[in-house]
Amino acid sequence: MFIIDDIKVIFERDPAARNIFEVLLAYPGLHAIINHRIAHFLYKLHIPLIPRLISHISRFFTGIEIHPGAKIGKKFFIDHGMGVVIGETTEIGDNVLLYQGVTLGGTGKEKGKRHPTLKNNIVVGAGAKILGNITIGDNCKIGAGSVVIKDVPPNSTVVGVPGRIVRKGELHPEDKLKHADLPDPEEDKIKKLEKRIAKLEKLILKKKNLRKK
Repeated sequence: MFIIDDIKVIFERDPAARNIFEVLLAYPGLHAIINHRIAHFLYKLHIPLIPRLISHISRFFTGIEIHPGAKIGKKFFIDHGMGVVIGETTEIGDNVLLYQGVTLGGTGKEKGKRHPTLKNNIVVGAGAKILGNITIGDNCKIGAGSVVIKDVPPNSTVVGVPGRIVRKGELHPEDKLKHADLPDPEEDKIKKLEKRIAKLEKLILKKKNLRKK
C-alpha cells in the first residue's frame, strides 16, 4: 500500500523521526497524505462533496491543502507542511519531497490540465511556487523561494524568481537536502559588480594622485 511507503519514507528523509508512534501521531504531512488518498479514491468514484469535505477538514487540522483530484505517487513526504497547496490537476510521481509553503498551482482561470506535473525523485524547497501546466523532470531540485513557470528538464537544479537552471546532472542522494549549497546566480552577479566597482575606484584614485603630482 502507498500509505506504508509514505510512512517508511519519513524515516528515510527526516532525522528527527524517532519512532513509529511519533510519526503516526505528530506528523501533519503524513495525516494530510493519508486523508488525501482516501479523498482521491472517493473522487475517482465520482462521489460528490465528500472528497472535498475530507480535503477541507484535513486542511483545517494540518494546514495543508490538497485537492482530491490531485494524483500522487508513492513515497510522498511533506516535511513540516504548513501552507502547502496542491491543485486539482497536479500529478506527482514517486519519491517526491515538499517543504513548507510550497504551491503547486495554476496561473489563472484556464480549464483542463492547469497544474504542474512533477516526475520522480524531486525535492521542492520551502516557499517555492511551481505554476501552470508545466513538467518538472526526474531527479530535479527546486530551490527555496523559487518561482517556476516553465518546463524543467530532468537532472536539473532551479533557483530564483523566475526560476533558472543553475546546475545540470543527477543529484546524489546525500545532496538532495543541502539547500544552503545551491548556486545563487544573483549573488554571483553582485560579487562580480563589487569587484568591478573596486577596480574602477582604484583607477579613479590612481588618476587623482597623478593629477596632484
